[in-house]
Amino acid sequence: MDHLLTVTGQSAEPATPTTLATESLYERKHLQEWVIANPEILGDSVLVVTAEYDRWADTDGVPARDRLDVLGLDTTGQLVVAELKRGMADRDVHLQAITYAALVSRFSLDTLAEAHRDFLAGRGEPLGLDDCRNRLLDHVGGELSPEVLRRPRQVIIAGSFPKQVTHTVVWLSEMNLDIDLIEVNLWKVEERLVAGFTKVYPTPEAEEFTLAPARKESGVVAQTLQERSQSRNAVHKLFAAALLPDGARLRLIPRHGAPQYIQERIREWAGEEAGRSTATWTNDVTKPLTWDADGLQYTPTGLADHIFQAVEGRKVSGIQGTTWWDVDTSVVPEGVDPDEWSALAGLSLSNLAGQVGSTGRDWTSLHSLLRALPPTRWTTYGDVAAVIGSHAVPVGSHLANCGDCPNPWRVLNAKGKVSTGFRWSDPGRTDSPAEMLAADGVPMKAGTAAPSARLSVPELRSLLDG
Repeated sequence: MDHLLTVTGQSAEPATPTTLATESLYERKHLQEWVIANPEILGDSVLVVTAEYDRWADTDGVPARDRLDVLGLDTTGQLVVAELKRGMADRDVHLQAITYAALVSRFSLDTLAEAHRDFLAGRGEPLGLDDCRNRLLDHVGGELSPEVLRRPRQVIIAGSFPKQVTHTVVWLSEMNLDIDLIEVNLWKVEERLVAGFTKVYPTPEAEEFTLAPARKESGVVAQTLQERSQSRNAVHKLFAAALLPDGARLRLIPRHGAPQYIQERIREWAGEEAGRSTATWTNDVTKPLTWDADGLQYTPTGLADHIFQAVEGRKVSGIQGTTWWDVDTSVVPEGVDPDEWSALAGLSLSNLAGQVGSTGRDWTSLHSLLRALPPTRWTTYGDVAAVIGSHAVPVGSHLANCGDCPNPWRVLNAKGKVSTGFRWSDPGRTDSPAEMLAADGVPMKAGTAAPSARLSVPELRSLLDG
């Protein structure tokens, strides 16, 4: 980022550039903590496994002194090795990153789980080894591939890079090593510091036209990465899209990772005691399921593993727990339209994640669209969701709980009726949405808006585009 401007109306003034060293900010105490708190700097959906890792030994069993700055895991199952420098990178910084990548390339699920447990314990977040193992498995949506683990991605973050580093990294990337260069810059804006992280290599053009064809030659590893990147972690996607409201009921349907005869045993076992076959969803990416049988919180895979072990008396690896839990549409959460909720019948958490993108919980585009709705027209939750890249259920839930949404009464269910989950943000309002629609000039008959006044998806897109 070459220029940062502070804007006031038509006036734009350049912010004052500075450096981490000038502001007495350090790699470990500051830059490293920024990355840990904002792992998206390292790439989409990266889970920080550990930091300051030094528990490796040389061939004589003497512990090595080198410390790996940050180790992450993305949802494809690929490790992410991050090397941090607060100023200009050393001329051999890429060699450090490669060394760490070589060391972690031999890590197993157990090694990573132990490192994650120790990392969390050091930050006052104690978590058991099995829970750490399940968190890692849930993050990748199944099992870790040894072939993918052996090819870590390297990310080097620095204030700037000498040509020796950039030239070498370009060549290494062309030789199928996965290396990113990210510049960190600092500015002063009204006595506050603003940090910016800019990926300087590879650029999107280099990724698509130069590196991607070469990396495809890596065969099975590249294929695995491609398949997994198309199926991002279900829990993170559902959380980001706010698709399931807190309190949503889920029903156990054993699937992935268990043979048919064991699935039948699990269903029989679950039917023997109330609560074994149901769980409650909470929007917590660490442990979103509360099992009705014991009231404890689990990850989807952690609970599936727990149930499998309870039935079979042994542990199992490779279960994809997000396929084991279906939405129970017989119980409609508060504020959700029953018709939209019923459309989720028979869908597992994994299926649901496949229906939504990674748009997050920024509802700015929704508010802009609602503000642009003309008075004599109406739309549906599903059509609005299609335009903003969301889903009908979170759109309805947001409208039911948002105090700032303009024209919420102009959004109806697919039948053209006011949702039973609709409520005014002002509890003192006594007028009905149907009355507001009629006052807007929307033809109404027996509480149903005229189909002729419904906005089409292309019309909604044109309204959003301005």
